[in-house]
Amino acid sequence: MIDVEVRVGTVAELHAADPFRDGEPVDPAVWWCRPTDDAIVLGSRQREDIVDVEACERAGLSVVRRRSGGGAVIMHRDSILWVDVVVPVGMAPDDVRGSMVWMGERWRDVLARLTGENLTVHRGGMQTSAWSDLVCFSGVGPGEVLKGPDKLAGLSQRRTRHGLRIQALIYGAPVTHEYRSLLRGDLPAGEPGGQAWCSDLDHERIVIALAERITPV
Repeated sequence: MIDVEVRVGTVAELHAADPFRDGEPVDPAVWWCRPTDDAIVLGSRQREDIVDVEACERAGLSVVRRRSGGGAVIMHRDSILWVDVVVPVGMAPDDVRGSMVWMGERWRDVLARLTGENLTVHRGGMQTSAWSDLVCFSGVGPGEVLKGPDKLAGLSQRRTRHGLRIQALIYGAPVTHEYRSLLRGDLPAGEPGGQAWCSDLDHERIVIALAERITPV
């Protein structure tokens, strides 16, 4: 089994960590990220002016940017499970869709077994909604794990010539109702949907079970 590395720090510090700083990793790694603050995290291609900074400050949220793509993600330290899997070149399929499905299948197997839920892995193309350009959990991409029609495990990926870092986030409580007060601009009607959650998750058990499933293609 791959050892689990518990990483503690601010959301910004955890996102800034670079597993490829010294080149290609020799072995795969599982990082259990445990933030010390709360934040709203923007995808690598999102504009910073979509966020109402003052509203975020009032809500106690830092504004952070990650290196991987996708929409904004609210992270409350006490109600999320955040795990990054780092793999060297050749361990996962060598294309974006294939590597995401490879990771999603492992997450699905672990979560379905430990929660008893009937979960599926999305294998098709990107499914969008009115909110999906803004909010990560309002769209569905390849490899993401679904509980019914809604996203339970959101995935994002950073690819380099040295390997992959696939980030996963699972919620223990709903947060989609918070976005309208935190984002600026001409927002879609209503609240963003699409988020599933599992309360009372045994985080340690899930992370250990995932580490046992990280094996080569």
